[in-house]
Amino acid sequence: MGSSWPADSQLLYPRRGAHTTTSRPLHPSPRPDAAACVLRPPPIPSDRPLVITSRADRARSGRRVLGSVVAGASESGGEIRRRRKMSRGRGDPLVLGRVVGDVVDPFVRRVALRVAYGAREVSNGCELRPSAVADQPRVAVGGPDMRTFYTLVMVDPDAPSPSDPNLREYLHWLVTDIPATTGVSFGTEVVCYESPRPVLGIHRLVFLLFEQLGRQTVYAPGWRQNFSTRDFAELYNLGLPAAAVYFNCQRESGTGGRRM
Repeated sequence: MGSSWPADSQLLYPRRGAHTTTSRPLHPSPRPDAAACVLRPPPIPSDRPLVITSRADRARSGRRVLGSVVAGASESGGEIRRRRKMSRGRGDPLVLGRVVGDVVDPFVRRVALRVAYGAREVSNGCELRPSAVADQPRVAVGGPDMRTFYTLVMVDPDAPSPSDPNLREYLHWLVTDIPATTGVSFGTEVVCYESPRPVLGIHRLVFLLFEQLGRQTVYAPGWRQNFSTRDFAELYNLGLPAAAVYFNCQRESGTGGRRM
């Protein structure tokens, strides 16, 4: 049985002479919108990766790319900072003088340490002759308060000569139980001071300050020759030095400087 509705073509375009009650079609076809006229790409199969097509997706993708670029830039910045820190370490006189390496591992200074022979204060790499260091120096230490105690070690890593340091390290002085904010005169001298008297080459004389776990927790070693600051610090749980300073010393008639 046929449909009683006339064809759309008849409604839109009635035959000439046909009687109509209105100039508009009774059942108009839907008007195509502008979006329907835009050519669209064919649908993407489910087994293919999604391709960004919308402006919002492109913006989100751009932000992701920008974020990855920024992250890469921050990593590069961290690398730059690390290299700058290494450069500063190479400029440290304790590193240049190979005190860090020959005697102790790298450390961060935490406490003030001042050593003076008479009116001459020791600074890293300065040169003092045996006659100037014959007497025990004055040493002042910093620190939080007098309830913290320190150990002072003085060693020569170049004994008997820098070219053949088979006695490394030679212990010249050891003072324990030094209260913070005071000096060695308030501590306990467990190895008496022996003045440096180098015969061959230029020697480094190193002062190292260690923080103790408590009072009367550090004791004298049994020898001066082949003393090891690292082993000594490990034995008494002293950790890395809190401060250090060194000077160079050669015989009275010696000439020239120490080669780094």
